[in-house]
Amino acid sequence: MDYKISGNIVDVHTGEIFPGVLTIADGVISSVERNEVKYTNFIMPGLVDAHIHIESSMLVPSTFAGVAVKHGTVATVSDPHEIANVLGTAGVDYMIENGKSVLFKFFFGAPSCVPATTFETSGSMIDAETTGTLLKRPDIFYLSEMMNFPGVIHGDPQVHEKIAWATFTNKPVDGHAPGLRGEDLKTYVNSGISTDHECSSYEEAIEKIKLGMKILIREGSAAKNLNALKKLISEFPSEVMLCSDDLHPDDLARGHLNLLVKRLLAEKFDFFNILRAITVHPVTHYKLPVGLLRKGDRADFIVVDNLSDFNILGTYIDGEKVYDQKEVLLPFQEPVAINNFNVNPVEIADLNIPDQQKNVRCIVAKDGELVTDQKEISPERAGGMLISSTEKDFLKIAVLNRYDGKSKPVMGFIQGFGLKKGAFASSIAHDSHNIIAVGTNDQDLAAAINLVIKNKGAVVAVNQEEQRAMPLDVAGIMSSADAKTVAEGYEAVNKMVKKLGCPLKAPLMTLAFMALLVIPDLKIGDKGLFDVNKFNFTSLYVESKE
Repeated sequence: MDYKISGNIVDVHTGEIFPGVLTIADGVISSVERNEVKYTNFIMPGLVDAHIHIESSMLVPSTFAGVAVKHGTVATVSDPHEIANVLGTAGVDYMIENGKSVLFKFFFGAPSCVPATTFETSGSMIDAETTGTLLKRPDIFYLSEMMNFPGVIHGDPQVHEKIAWATFTNKPVDGHAPGLRGEDLKTYVNSGISTDHECSSYEEAIEKIKLGMKILIREGSAAKNLNALKKLISEFPSEVMLCSDDLHPDDLARGHLNLLVKRLLAEKFDFFNILRAITVHPVTHYKLPVGLLRKGDRADFIVVDNLSDFNILGTYIDGEKVYDQKEVLLPFQEPVAINNFNVNPVEIADLNIPDQQKNVRCIVAKDGELVTDQKEISPERAGGMLISSTEKDFLKIAVLNRYDGKSKPVMGFIQGFGLKKGAFASSIAHDSHNIIAVGTNDQDLAAAINLVIKNKGAVVAVNQEEQRAMPLDVAGIMSSADAKTVAEGYEAVNKMVKKLGCPLKAPLMTLAFMALLVIPDLKIGDKGLFDVNKFNFTSLYVESKE
């Protein structure tokens, strides 16, 4: 279908805004003509998220697209790492095929770390040979975040073979190196890794930029780095992109990159620096077939009301209107659910932590951060066992392997969740997605874990009087339900967790990262407590220094 659309045209290449008319023919912009008409609306390239795990929205790609287009997003650089840790290449194929069922531009990468480490149990493994096979495919656009930075630095053959495959196929390699500095950082960058989305300080980002890295400024549900890094948009405008990384369904319902644009505009950042960070830079870096509003480009664009409110009036992909101010024009189709879930219910006795008359190591969670601290504590004791203390906010944390059907929970202590009663749990636990739970007492902790098991994947909250669960029937990390149902279900669980006393902005998201063994300092996996700085297991009990 051929048609014309008029408005104030935003040229991200020249930095001009001018009144004009676009002619669209067969999904392509066939002409861009200037005129002298006064328009109130603005036409600009559609927004591109430079790094996101679709799975963290708890929606399958086709359902995610129906929400994202409302916010002006036309494309995502998507790492299918989460489902790959559950289902391997079958999970990658599932994401790609499901994404193809709607008019939206998903660009998936080859997961580089499945499992993320050898120190945990995942549902599958993707070795270097399989990674090479994936990277040869035209529907795989890059090597996803290389989280195993110790493997890069110390010459792990499998790690370097994966990077070599990306070089051979001429596809970029995404980085993941929180806090990495100095000579180790140089080694990491010189291996061929071109981006990083884990910077939490301005100084860290500057060092990485000076070594040639592109910095993806992340503002997601749990990790929020925009305030710390936003100066880079003005100081190094050609070296930055914006991304979500992980965005939960209730946050996605409220907005996506459009909210970052509006926020930065209100803070008087240059409009074109902002817009290029979510259009030109990801498109050029990842070589994406996404239009940028030039003659001959695919017609991927949005229409907004003005450059302060930034309300999306229409979203177009390949020339077709997929959102018309209040109506999404992508039909919802309930997807097929696939899973990998094999675990038996736990008994309360499985959660016992014997008292060895020693202090213990405690994970310290931080609001809005994926990194943790660690501290030595003197725990509460009763009946020869260690117990949670709501008064001191030292709570039990459990991780249970959900793949082998015979494991028992690994137990530890955590501070920062602030629960006064009850427990909550999830089968979303980065990156292997075992079951993770925090609770104030063993009865509620066991009930929460078993509710996840009953649903073969869910996020849940429980106490003596009430239980809430949002089932995750797709790989235990996504739902086959529509976006509204998922957002409301997630929000209900989230509200109950906060009602139990948790002060964190995104408690479920924060909990999911307490099992991520590649982000410092102290984390917990299904095989034990893990000191990320030493990159090895550590004992829960602290030996006396005497």
